[in-house]
Amino acid sequence: MKNYDHNIIEKKWQITWTKNKVFTSIEKYNEKKYYCLVMLPYPSGTLHMGHVRNYTIGDVLARFHRMNGENVLHPMGWDAFGLPAENAAIANDIHPAIWTKKNIICMKHQLKSLGISYDWEREVTTCNYEYYKWNQWFFIKMFEKGLAFRKTAKVNWCKTCNTVLANEQVINGKCWRCSQYTEYKNLKQWFIKITNYADELIQDSQQLSGWPNQVIAMQNNWIGKSIGLEINFKLTLSQYTLKIFTTRPDTIYGVTFIAISQEHNLLKEVECYIKNYDEIMNYISKNKMQQTNNEYKDTAGIMIEGIKAINPINGNEIPIFIADYVLIDYGTGGIMAVPAHDKRDWNFAKQHNIPIIEVIKNNNKSILYKPYEGDGILINSDRFNGLTSSQALAKISKLLKDTACGKQVINFKIRDWLISRQRYWGTPIPIIYCNICGMLPVPVHELPVILPKDIKFSTKTSTLKTNKSFINVKCPKCQQNATRETDTMDTFIDSAWYYARYCDPKNMKSVFNSDKVNYWMPVNQYIGGIEHACMHLVYARFWYKVMRDLELVKTSEPFSNLLTQGMVTLNGKVMSKSKGNTVSPDKIIKQYGADSLRLFILFAAPPQKQLDWTIEGLQGCRRFIKRLWNLFYIINVKAKSTATVNEKVKIVQLMHTTIKKVTYTMQSSFKFNTAIANIMELVNSLYVYQSKSNDCKTSLEVYKTIIILLYPFTPHICEELWEMLGYKTNLSYYTWPSYNCNVVKNDFIDLPIQINGKVRGTICIPIEASQELIKQYIISNNKIATYLKNKTIIKFIYVKKRIVTIVIK
Repeated sequence: MKNYDHNIIEKKWQITWTKNKVFTSIEKYNEKKYYCLVMLPYPSGTLHMGHVRNYTIGDVLARFHRMNGENVLHPMGWDAFGLPAENAAIANDIHPAIWTKKNIICMKHQLKSLGISYDWEREVTTCNYEYYKWNQWFFIKMFEKGLAFRKTAKVNWCKTCNTVLANEQVINGKCWRCSQYTEYKNLKQWFIKITNYADELIQDSQQLSGWPNQVIAMQNNWIGKSIGLEINFKLTLSQYTLKIFTTRPDTIYGVTFIAISQEHNLLKEVECYIKNYDEIMNYISKNKMQQTNNEYKDTAGIMIEGIKAINPINGNEIPIFIADYVLIDYGTGGIMAVPAHDKRDWNFAKQHNIPIIEVIKNNNKSILYKPYEGDGILINSDRFNGLTSSQALAKISKLLKDTACGKQVINFKIRDWLISRQRYWGTPIPIIYCNICGMLPVPVHELPVILPKDIKFSTKTSTLKTNKSFINVKCPKCQQNATRETDTMDTFIDSAWYYARYCDPKNMKSVFNSDKVNYWMPVNQYIGGIEHACMHLVYARFWYKVMRDLELVKTSEPFSNLLTQGMVTLNGKVMSKSKGNTVSPDKIIKQYGADSLRLFILFAAPPQKQLDWTIEGLQGCRRFIKRLWNLFYIINVKAKSTATVNEKVKIVQLMHTTIKKVTYTMQSSFKFNTAIANIMELVNSLYVYQSKSNDCKTSLEVYKTIIILLYPFTPHICEELWEMLGYKTNLSYYTWPSYNCNVVKNDFIDLPIQINGKVRGTICIPIEASQELIKQYIISNNKIATYLKNKTIIKFIYVKKRIVTIVIK
């Protein structure tokens, strides 16, 4: 019996795949496509087990759909710009381009050693000018349409990283990268008007049926669409009217103070009436230097003395405070504070000894210890007492609108995307400043604006500001001396559209060929961490809509389906280099093999769940692979003939049932661990069967099926065994096995699909499959899906266990 040597076998097939260009993809416009994409990595040095899990999941799906006759695009690239490379350059006196390229070589080697079926001919590296040229082209197009603009604004500043951050990159008052508290600065910065698409981003999220509900909820909450009332509060001693925005006008009788942002223009308008103006200005001046610590911001503020607001509903005079938790760029920059029914208002009121008036009944629970933020019955609200919150909201809103004290408005929490970065390692912003002509974009024919290599790094200033040969340029309009913009773009721009560049990566004449992109897009399956829900995934959806409006793509959403994988942990703790609890994929592959590692990663837990690393689990998967190997030599060697006809029927029935279960899992649930368990059960049963029978034909048929079913999970050993069985066709393009519904166990049924009165085919589904799952089966059926292409479904009727009727037009 030949020994199983994973090092020789895996290297052999990796060379064969590369030599024969097995995974190279081309556009086949008459064939069904499948675009499988895992979020591109930052080339930080080496892969960790989280990477291994992501890329293995993607590879399983790519291989499965390739075997099902679909034209698969499965690319890989590098999110190569960013602060870590620049910091490494400063620390190690090495250019970030060299550091990045070295890491890419290392990580690419690791990916190949895992046997991931990438089309490396489509590789994209975002720090190469061939890529970032088109970042600049997009910027100019947005500038021409008014979507890219420059303004002075209060921005989040990280002293450690020495750059500004977008709102999405400040988490609980801290920098998303270095975890240090940020502060505010007023700077001239470049923004992209993502707010123009805020409503559409929310509306189109309803189309994302293949996304986790949690991600959609996180995005919609971040975008924060609020339909409410803008209410006018007149002031004492002034003709000025203070406008505030609220979604809860039903609580207006509980207003005990008004809170405004420190940037609110009220301070200038009524300066002459404010008794403590100097004290307020001093407070604001000091506050600008405070770190943006959320706990501090919840209660920090100062009262404006000498002037009050008048509640339009009852005429009560109420104090006005400057409060740090109120933002100038949300709503009107001022709020009506109802501490009995809002947590932040309650905290502020407690800190400043402001009265708390309960106006929503809370089952006799005291508001002295906690605000009540739900609905209920109104109290202490004059003529509206006894109404429900919803009834009062409608009636009070109508009263305020009828008396010209309010109007309905829509607000969003999302702010325009701040893209300026005061660092070197990023895409140069293609803008020129001329004293005569003003601010001008670089002419498109002069792109790309190349990032200079002869630079000196500093943590104290933007590196590009020190490079005179880069800064000094002629104005493209008047040819007089001018200067370049020295800020670079946020690296989230690089990843906002890379998925489209994969469709046509070598095109230097245009950003991409629209025919190619419209063939491959949208991505069928996108895979990545849930931590990207409110940054990368929002930016990518926005950018794709801009590309649609530029008539580059036809659809509105880039990713049809999203899988957010769980973390890989060790003893329940997240793996981290700083904690010293990481596991090297290289060492594991060398000792146990890539197939053993892949099998364990997929078998230990469903993709969406946390996976706890154990060496025992890995060793168990290694033993299974060796059993599979040895089975090749064992079949029919003992030539026993004690198996009964009934036992033959059982092993064949189990084979067809396993095919059906594995196919179902691969098409719908991503429970790869369940699929692998089903295959393991079939292997065990085959061991028992072959020990009793000289029926080599049946044993080989089952064994062959096992190899095909396991191929997406453990491709190297399966290719080797397939070749040992005498087959010359590469398994990647071998047809996925079908099953005989007359043989399998009856937990599945064949369901006829009728379209506009004619039966167009059947699908095999679990008996208890939901209507939504049945729809997925229909879409994934190549034959039936052709009848639905470019059609609108008018009716979808499922008669349980009998038939599906679809009406289209």
